[in-house]
Amino acid sequence: MEELFWSCLAFGVLFTLVSVVLGDLVSHALGGALDFMSVDYLNPTTLAIAITVFGGSGIMLSRYTPLPGFASLAGALALAGGIGFLAAKYYVKPLKNTESSTAYSMQGLTGRLGEVLTSIPAGDGCGEVLLKVGAGHSNHIASSFDGNAIQSGVRVVVVQVKDGVLYVSRFENKE
Repeated sequence: MEELFWSCLAFGVLFTLVSVVLGDLVSHALGGALDFMSVDYLNPTTLAIAITVFGGSGIMLSRYTPLPGFASLAGALALAGGIGFLAAKYYVKPLKNTESSTAYSMQGLTGRLGEVLTSIPAGDGCGEVLLKVGAGHSNHIASSFDGNAIQSGVRVVVVQVKDGVLYVSRFENKE
């Protein structure tokens, strides 16, 4: 029985080392081939935690308690299941939910403040504006919403987005 526990402990430790060191390389090489396995409580991280806990707790229960082999096995399974569940609920799932994206919607730019980089001529002419989007900045083609010319360096607000063009107006800060 102890060989099973040692094997599980060794597998868990090796899995952790390999996934930390080679995780991105393996994930990229497989190209999402294992995405079908992405059940919240049965993902590789949770399974590795449970297997490692099973091995380690099994060794400790069999060596340091008077429990017989079957009771040590049952106790190790219970601990592995409990800690695996807690790890999935309070560690893996919250980390998965914190993944951020740099993607944004053009329609979501309405109401954003920016600065004119290339002057926008009066009428239907176009210029360029710089907007802060997420953690970075993004340049966009812009036209005057009011039809008035807007010089470079002026702060503007996006009023409308149509056909990939931002229609902007001067931003009047009345504080």
